[in-house]
Amino acid sequence: MKPRIIIFDFDGTLGDTRQNIVMTLQATMRERGLEVRSESECAQTIGLTLLDSFRAMYPTMSHDEAEACVSHYRAIFYRSIEESIPQLFEGVRPTLERLSELGVVMTIASSRSSPSLLLFIRSMGIEHHFSLVLGSDSVEKHKPHPEAVIQSLEKLGFSPSEALVVGDMPVDILMARNASTRSVGVSYGNATREELEAAGADYVIDNLSELLRIVE
Repeated sequence: MKPRIIIFDFDGTLGDTRQNIVMTLQATMRERGLEVRSESECAQTIGLTLLDSFRAMYPTMSHDEAEACVSHYRAIFYRSIEESIPQLFEGVRPTLERLSELGVVMTIASSRSSPSLLLFIRSMGIEHHFSLVLGSDSVEKHKPHPEAVIQSLEKLGFSPSEALVVGDMPVDILMARNASTRSVGVSYGNATREELEAAGADYVIDNLSELLRIVE
């Protein structure tokens, strides 16, 4: 069955946010006197909520300290918000335009908070393609829990068999599996093709334009 609804991740899938996320994480670590994690260690947590990212990198950190890190991260982020608008990955804009022409319903399910997510997609000129945008504050349970997918399907009236989840991290693929939908991993984001395949991706593509071969 051709998908009738596609649920996209944002960071590393639509928007190239890796450098900004890593730099802001490392700035937070320095300003809070923490041992600064490497770019690779930081990038491995993209796709998680900020709270889960800090707890993953500092397993002994208390919940209160992790929340303080999240607040500090956001303060740094919003200080330079005008310079933080990401670029779309190659192939994203024409692919979204073609999917709209085909009548495919599109949504976003992101671990990014809604205010910055909405700011980004508006600034990038792609907001009009999406029927629903869910940030980390839109759900109680986060990736790889399927709540964001289930909520999207229920609100828009689709079944899991009609849906496709597209993301760059294993948590996106696992979220799709937990929701009983098919999934597409993108290899140009923050995880390798091998990691996406190991997570159970039904397809792995190197450019978002390849998604059209699955849909058309």
